[in-house]
Amino acid sequence: MSGLELLSEQGFRLDGRRAGELRQLRARMGVFAQADGSAYLEQGNTKALAVVYGPHEVRGSRGKAPAAQALVNCQYSMATFSTGERKRRPHGDRASGEMSLHLKQTFEAAVLTQLYPRSQIDIYVQILQADGGNYCASVNAATLAIIDAGIPLRDYVCACSAGFLEDTPLADLNHAEEAAGGPQLALALLPQAGQIALLEMSARLHADHLERILDAASRACRALHALLDQVVRSHLRHDAALLAK
Repeated sequence: MSGLELLSEQGFRLDGRRAGELRQLRARMGVFAQADGSAYLEQGNTKALAVVYGPHEVRGSRGKAPAAQALVNCQYSMATFSTGERKRRPHGDRASGEMSLHLKQTFEAAVLTQLYPRSQIDIYVQILQADGGNYCASVNAATLAIIDAGIPLRDYVCACSAGFLEDTPLADLNHAEEAAGGPQLALALLPQAGQIALLEMSARLHADHLERILDAASRACRALHALLDQVVRSHLRHDAALLAK
């Protein structure tokens, strides 16, 4: 990343955060009664909605159903009003296809698919407002939706981005920081196990800096784990209170 205006001499970013500080996170589970699981999440000004259906019988040809595990189907899209640019094809563009594939790879590594042979799990994520970290917000929202659906995971899947400005790694990038260019990393982590579900670099980065930027993203993912766990526990307490009435 470049541009001294993104980080003040006192170590503050444009939105007032320190280098390793997360954007504010808000989330709700069970926002759609019609779905098996759903969640709405705000990570800074990036807003994501995730809906999960399944496990259910494989749609279409049964020949594509894995004999020993569930088929994970992911679809990512951006609302036409999610950015300042009006998109003509919010669902079928190449970027959305790549993001759908990344989500599929991420959750195939986390969902206990062997418990549901010859079945299908559908994960739909839509970005309602984009301000950086779209993939990460999608993963975090989908994790909550999967938990809401009662589908077992190996661990929470927590995702966060990180960049490098001058000699300082920055965690949880917003749109202005992403637009500045430079090497950026997106990490999806199973924090308790310490396993990486997905790791993507947007540009070349000197090997000497890789450990620092990866450490910044890992620490941010572990901080997100605590926040997502609070959301889940709050949701469960709310459901328990309703059942007690």
